[in-house]
Amino acid sequence: MNDKTKHAVYFPDRLRNVKKNSQTLAAAQPKVMETFEKLHQAAGATGVLDRKIKELMALAISVTHGCDDCIAHHVHDAIEAGATRGEFAEALSVAVLMGGQTRDDLCQSCNRRCGSVFRTC
Repeated sequence: MNDKTKHAVYFPDRLRNVKKNSQTLAAAQPKVMETFEKLHQAAGATGVLDRKIKELMALAISVTHGCDDCIAHHVHDAIEAGATRGEFAEALSVAVLMGGQTRDDLCQSCNRRCGSVFRTC
């Protein structure tokens, strides 16, 4: 297991399901998913903001939207981009600010899972 794949322990079942569902949708709607993938790559690419910051932004947005699949995906990608425990904590603080107390439960759950990921690194 290399440095990038060892982080896939976070929500492994959810990540597998996200990938499986994406493949199923891609088979049914290839042009839509190809376009989505290009958008994902372009929006997430390093520009003025680096990839890590963009993934932490995506994580905070995912929390405020209550999207568990998105949370799993962006936690994984943020770790791959080099996000630290402290950076996750700050991103989750912004999610609480923008999502209000209603999203604090997701932030707490995400923070616990992030903590377990960082303990395994």
